Amino acid sequence: MESTTVNTLRKQPSRSGSTASNSSILSTSGSKLIQLQRSNSSLNTANVVGPNGGNPTTAPAPSTVSSLPPVSGSATPSSSAGQHTSGIHPLHFTWVFWFMHRQPGQKILNYESAMKKIAAFSSIEDFWAVYSHLRRPHELPTISDYHLFKQGVRPVWEDDVNINGGKWIVRLKKGLASRYWESLVLAVIGDQFDVGSEICGAVLSIRHSEDILSVWNRSADEGRINLKIKDTLKRVLNLPGDTIMEYKTHNDALRDNSSFRNTDVYK
Repeated sequence: MESTTVNTLRKQPSRSGSTASNSSILSTSGSKLIQLQRSNSSLNTANVVGPNGGNPTTAPAPSTVSSLPPVSGSATPSSSAGQHTSGIHPLHFTWVFWFMHRQPGQKILNYESAMKKIAAFSSIEDFWAVYSHLRRPHELPTISDYHLFKQGVRPVWEDDVNINGGKWIVRLKKGLASRYWESLVLAVIGDQFDVGSEICGAVLSIRHSEDILSVWNRSADEGRINLKIKDTLKRVLNLPGDTIMEYKTHNDALRDNSSFRNTDVYK
């Protein structure tokens, strides 16, 4: 299997506790940019993911996430979408962060039960309240996965929303995941792919010799939409034009019980 070499880095926003930086993501209409200044004044330094890379040990400060919705429900637009009261910038959908880690050589018998829900969010402000508490990808132990999925969509192949879809795959050299993951997350929750409800979620997989980004969509047989997702993924990550990308349907993954083997390769 061919591997992608990514040499172009995008500047990562500063996370200094004393200096806020500006981050732009698309509004829920997917057409205009919202300039949101990140303020860390109400956040503590606790990490959602514990030092062993397993279950969360410390939740985000209650004052910063009191408005977060429950993590159960359906993949429908956020109930706060379109409401811009009290300076809140709602997202079109409610999203959920998940985390999974296994030791090298460990076999997981129930993939879904091994994943831990971290938190849900439905506004830009709630996103930063959660995201600021997550460990950066370069701090995670090997064989760890971050999942970001619409509320109500389980991050597994068999979910009713996922089963007829697939995923685009970008393989990264070690050391690049933190920057590219943040860019991908902002693109997903900000509707930058502009394909309606086609995007199900995104996954970051930390592995021994490489790190892997995946974007899951619900319709593997929609060629035009799939090519738009591929092109948008290249654009939002600012990938070199000759970057090799791969696609694999979830039905194929179920047949060979593999996430990243036997993929279709595109340039």
